[in-house]
Amino acid sequence: MIPAGRALRLTIFVDDTDTWRHRPLYTEIVHRAHAAGLAGASVFRGIEGFGATSMVHTTRLLSMADHLPVIVTIVDTEARIRAFLPRLDDLLTEGLATLDEVEVVRPGTGATT
Repeated sequence: MIPAGRALRLTIFVDDTDTWRHRPLYTEIVHRAHAAGLAGASVFRGIEGFGATSMVHTTRLLSMADHLPVIVTIVDTEARIRAFLPRLDDLLTEGLATLDEVEVVRPGTGATT
């Protein structure tokens, strides 16, 4: 569990067709985060988007329903997130990763710091 207060959010943008050793890339990222003991990881699938190719992909057109955006979000302490980053070096040949400072709150406890 992440303590209330300052934390870091790692957001990784990949394509739903990206793979690592014959399985989805986002699955490999989640499994590496779990093995690293991070607090948690969530995967979100986009319904429309574009990236480096500037081609818009959408679920509205069958011909464009692949290559949809997938976002993996991981929140933990800054030290744990930064220690995890090297484990992504061999995975992220394409895609984008961002870091944001966030504040973890515990609703109902009044704990914010």
